[in-house]
Amino acid sequence: MNASAIKQAMAALPAQAVAENDHAKRGNHLDVTVAPDQVVAAVTILDGNGFFIEAITGVDWLGEKAARKKEAAAKAAAAAKAAAEAAKAAGQEPPPPPPAAPAEPEGSQVDDLEVIYDFNHYETLCRVTVRTRVPRDNPAVPTISEVYAGANWHERETHDFFGINFVGHPYLVPLLLPEDADFHPLLKDYKP
Repeated sequence: MNASAIKQAMAALPAQAVAENDHAKRGNHLDVTVAPDQVVAAVTILDGNGFFIEAITGVDWLGEKAARKKEAAAKAAAAAKAAAEAAKAAGQEPPPPPPAAPAEPEGSQVDDLEVIYDFNHYETLCRVTVRTRVPRDNPAVPTISEVYAGANWHERETHDFFGINFVGHPYLVPLLLPEDADFHPLLKDYKP
């Protein structure tokens, strides 16, 4: 099984991104990003091609959008300063400062949670990562436990730590946290 064949199979899905990687540098051969409603379809392709599930986990991207906005503003300020210095050195009038970035709509700074599924092939080394992002205020993705029964406890653990709801999961109760836990300790805004 090679990454190119899986990449071609994934092309049938409305995948947001499919990238072949150097396994030695990235730890996988193929990185697939899909919408939450396409996760089961992507996983079914992998199951049909002899892949097994290694892990499911989450990532909290809290602060990502604010950091990107800050980085873009810093780059724009540096470019404006360089342009002003170049104009001054050439004896010209400095260009006007760039317009301020438009205000973002209310709620657009809400960051996402990401669910990451890692797969490997039984016969030949071919690692595939499937990713999907869900909003923090409604972190829901369909369960893949009907395709891979072993995903059951991976999803329960991810739900424990990140609060991601795996819709259709047969038994989404705490696996490692107390039964009455109303917190998710791997969220960046968690306060003990």
